Amino acid sequence: MSLETDALLGNHTRSKPSRLSLISKHLRSDLDPTYGDLVLIFCYVITGLLDSSAVLIWGSFVSMQTGNTVYFGLGLVGTEDDRWIKSGVSIAGFCLGSLCFATFHRVFPARRRWVLCASFLAQTLCVCLAALIVTIYRPSRGEPLSWLVLVPVALVAFQSSGQAVTSRVLNFGGLTSVVLTSTYCDLFSHPDFLSRKVVGHAEEMRRIGAVLCLLLGVVLGGLWAHSSVGMMGALWTAAGLKLLIVGTWLAWNGKSEDDTE
Repeated sequence: MSLETDALLGNHTRSKPSRLSLISKHLRSDLDPTYGDLVLIFCYVITGLLDSSAVLIWGSFVSMQTGNTVYFGLGLVGTEDDRWIKSGVSIAGFCLGSLCFATFHRVFPARRRWVLCASFLAQTLCVCLAALIVTIYRPSRGEPLSWLVLVPVALVAFQSSGQAVTSRVLNFGGLTSVVLTSTYCDLFSHPDFLSRKVVGHAEEMRRIGAVLCLLLGVVLGGLWAHSSVGMMGALWTAAGLKLLIVGTWLAWNGKSEDDTE
């Protein structure tokens, strides 16, 4: 009788959405790109950390490919060391990573929360795999060139391209985290650079932040490289920082329904 009365009076209550459905809805929401530049600037710390330690220990860059192109070109005209091989592997890994990450963001909604989380989680796994190889086998600086160095170089270069692709996804093309030359040019050529007005220019502040964060990362990488832990410490630190970014995307503000429409 009560069921019939409830149906007639419209007293039936809606069931609360399950926790799983709430999580699914959260992951399928689009992220608000506002302040996304802060995450990209933070990525410069990771770049500096990995590149400085890699140059000191492996002899090649793993993120900034301009230097690697120079090393690779010098190797083509003849050189006694194997740096050009490492540089070539790094360039190939970065190019392949750019293709893969860009395709991933084109196939799926580029700013979807789970997409960005998956992208940085994949980057984290690449760094962790490289760190595991270095931790288990402990390749020394003086030993002959082998997969113990080439595979970690390729993995780290592959994942570093994900940061550059993310800068395009969030519409902060100047914050690729793998280039500083153009940043220096844009920073010092700005008409208000020598005036107080420069403080009010968000783009200029981003450039300054990028330079400072890269320098911070370089110092940290140099400390690891000159320690007994070496490349292993730098890689595990970078993996932790990448994982921190994954958590940041999980907690990031999503776009409102009005913005989505």
